[in-house]
Amino acid sequence: MGAVTADGELAGLTALVTGGGSGIGRATAALLAGRGARVAVLDVAPGGTPEPVAAFVGDIGDDASVRSAVAAALEHLGGLDILVNNAGVGALGTVEENTDEEWHRVLDVNVVGMVRVTRAVLPALRASSGGSIVNVCSIAATAGLPRRALYSASKGAVLALSRAMAADLVDAGIRVNCVNPGTVDTPWVGRLLDQADDPAGERAALAARQPTGRLVTVDEVAAAVAYLAGPGAGATTGAVLAVDGGMAGLRLPTARR
Repeated sequence: MGAVTADGELAGLTALVTGGGSGIGRATAALLAGRGARVAVLDVAPGGTPEPVAAFVGDIGDDASVRSAVAAALEHLGGLDILVNNAGVGALGTVEENTDEEWHRVLDVNVVGMVRVTRAVLPALRASSGGSIVNVCSIAATAGLPRRALYSASKGAVLALSRAMAADLVDAGIRVNCVNPGTVDTPWVGRLLDQADDPAGERAALAARQPTGRLVTVDEVAAAVAYLAGPGAGATTGAVLAVDGGMAGLRLPTARR
């Protein structure tokens, strides 16, 4: 890893963020760049990519697309120190409601998509003096949420994958960690709320199930990703950092809530 500096703790480092055109990915790319890293994003629609981040079109559901986009991004960056696997898709439904096709699509994007990007960048990360991978997971990996069977299964796989990757890559000097956000105020959540019969009531319910009583912000998730990605977390690998308003660990009295 590059040296920590007062002006930018990530100065001299390069980073690739998948799904960096909006939401958590966009906030993460902007924060990494703000801390001094040279950053590129890979997204199917990277139009929302913030300056001065470089944007590359790529579909993590297609291996040829991933390899082409990664090659272009790495050529632009001149190497890679940090990978943030953020891109993914959501899904609503119980085990009765999602079709086989939906199961295959979501697992292919959310799980195998991370694999495709990671294996494409591993030669560059191995050449780094201290590579770092941060996988964006979800509270759904550790808590049973209603009508999230498929999504939860995909994120549970991401959590297990992150720990296995950490074990496989520790000898190469590559750290792998995972961030578990709670319900985040993202465009995807906004679209779900728009489809509800009572969007305001549904938003209030989502906020209330987190002990802090509000949705998590994209900037709060980005801050956790940036910490794990950076040299300050050099002794941390195989870890899961919850950014969920206390949802995973706190059990408050009903009256308190």
